[in-house]
Amino acid sequence: MVQKNILITGCSSGIGLDVARGLQQQGWRVFATARQAGDVARLQADGFADALQLDVDDSVSIRHALDEVLRRSGGKLEALFNNAGYGQPGAVEDISRPAMRAQFETNLFGAWELTNAVLPVMRRQGGGRILFNSSVLGFAAMKYRGAYNASKYAMEGLCDTLRLELAGTGIHVSLIEPGPIESRFRPNALQKFLANVDIDASAHRDSYQKQLARLKKEGHAAPFTLPGTAVLAVVEKALASPRPAARYRVTTPTHVFWYLKRLLPTRWLDWVLNKAA
Repeated sequence: MVQKNILITGCSSGIGLDVARGLQQQGWRVFATARQAGDVARLQADGFADALQLDVDDSVSIRHALDEVLRRSGGKLEALFNNAGYGQPGAVEDISRPAMRAQFETNLFGAWELTNAVLPVMRRQGGGRILFNSSVLGFAAMKYRGAYNASKYAMEGLCDTLRLELAGTGIHVSLIEPGPIESRFRPNALQKFLANVDIDASAHRDSYQKQLARLKKEGHAAPFTLPGTAVLAVVEKALASPRPAARYRVTTPTHVFWYLKRLLPTRWLDWVLNKAA
């Protein structure tokens, strides 16, 4: 069998690392990337010979990393998994323009730029798979997650458009929509919360205490939390299916809110989402 190549962003931990490990074990040549040089060195020590540095916030880094991937792969890239991202907590009115811009740079603009750079490669080879790691919050908004909600809603719209524009090319675009997954998402979000939100000056400061407790909690902070291998399972389906789905939902909360959004009036759904936040 001819070995296939996949480029994955955000492999330092969590979903990216679990998916990279799983696909490598199945015979894929995995180009596992991370933003920090130290994480790249750790990936290489962990058995990822093709680990590379890639900062999705940096156009030069994107270009250099992709050039190196194509040099090593002989110009072929069968799949791309846009996984890199983080969550910026805080009420919408407390998010500064720089913080909102940073959220979109990492969660959306980097994935968009990397995808556009990969598309000519996939067109030349007659097909490919492009996966975007979205979220349950890409279609069901929750309070105090406005920047993250917005970036994932935008990602969903971008992918729906790409899917239409790429019809007939053999290039398939799929969204992965996880709910709570074991990862470093909460510790990373806590850092962004403390760095970018003036908690004491906010009209939401009392409610923020609950958010801080959730972000600082050891272990699972949400019911039905699954390991990263749950995402690996749907990534495998998206890569293997001759007709991959537009969306792959992961975890019970994601499935529940998908149906509730279609069944409930908006006012009722708002009540449920407020209770769940």
